[in-house]
Amino acid sequence: MWAARALAVATALALSACGSADDAATSTPKPNAVNTNGVSAVNVTLAEDAGKDACSLDTKTVPAGPVTFTVSNTSAPGVTEMELLKDQRIVGEKENLAPGLDPVSFTVTLDGGKYQIYCPGAASEYLDFAVTGQAAAAPTGTVPTILSQGTKEYSAYVVDQVNQLNTAVKALDTAVQAGNLADAKTAYAKARPFYERAESSVEGFVLPGFAVDDNAGNLDYLIDMRESTPVDDKVGWKGFHAVERDLWQGGAITPATKALSTELVGNVGHLVTVVAPLQYKPEDLANGAADLIEEVQNTKITGEEEAYSHLDLVDFAGNVEGAQQAYASLRPGLQKIDPALVTTLDQQFQTVLTTLDGYRDAAAPGGYRVWTPALRGTDAPKLTAVIQPLHESLGTVAQKVVSAS
Repeated sequence: MWAARALAVATALALSACGSADDAATSTPKPNAVNTNGVSAVNVTLAEDAGKDACSLDTKTVPAGPVTFTVSNTSAPGVTEMELLKDQRIVGEKENLAPGLDPVSFTVTLDGGKYQIYCPGAASEYLDFAVTGQAAAAPTGTVPTILSQGTKEYSAYVVDQVNQLNTAVKALDTAVQAGNLADAKTAYAKARPFYERAESSVEGFVLPGFAVDDNAGNLDYLIDMRESTPVDDKVGWKGFHAVERDLWQGGAITPATKALSTELVGNVGHLVTVVAPLQYKPEDLANGAADLIEEVQNTKITGEEEAYSHLDLVDFAGNVEGAQQAYASLRPGLQKIDPALVTTLDQQFQTVLTTLDGYRDAAAPGGYRVWTPALRGTDAPKLTAVIQPLHESLGTVAQKVVSAS
């Protein structure tokens, strides 16, 4: 995730309904944040409280301007992530917040308005947070202008995700080259979401000098070819899932595994270069969001994506987050085109994310329950029931934004 990326768990109104008196029970906030050199300070503490994991703030109000959030996990194993939300966007976040690690911080400049602190896994996951002072101006200009601005925001998001993917696969490679199976599995699970969030925007890219139909230069084949995909005998099986096979099915890191990992790092490095100059049209975002949710239906719920590790719910979450980012970048313009559709999509995303939250497991790689055949057999219909309506609604967005552009 990124400090300015758009993602949301609900609209401001929907989220404000999630805040309650329970929030106050988990913290005794100061009336105002400490302000040093014009920068407000907010401390977020994750800790066990009365047998439950809790998320608390030392203040719930700051003035508009730069704000530093410092997050400490003292004793809450079930809460390893904190997000600052506003209007379908994650404005800032920190993840991998295991108990006992040093506090971590991020600084963002905030306009006045209502925000939410989201701590997935806490007894009260949503905490109201207010910024006083000048509110951000509503988007002005024509709908095409507003939509165009959204595409620029989305482009920055894709670049950020691929850069984080680059860092994550290097961490995976470090564990693989060291022969540390447990660390490699953990690093694999941490790396997967970055690709899944940006997947619809990076598929189909071919390295210079290769024909379009040559898998030796097809980055999606080289990075993310699944077990169910026919292997190109000239190229062989490459990428994440070949490494996954060795780690989980083989249960050992071999010289071949190390070679696959090194090659994965190189191909992701190529991807970093490819995505940097990309520009998008509004319909690209709309189609990409729908494609990511279709991916959830076709490869995550079915268990096809992570055939050996069964980390499909980790990928499921990544696809949903990426789809919501694309939607959030279009949302200001779509609000002017079809506000009823915006309301529907906000609610449908919230339903999906609330359902997915029920599968969180801080002890599992990637933070979600392993999607075993047994669990898939009982729960696939439930997940399909919340994903299908969202996919249908997202499928209408491209035509609306094209007509307005």
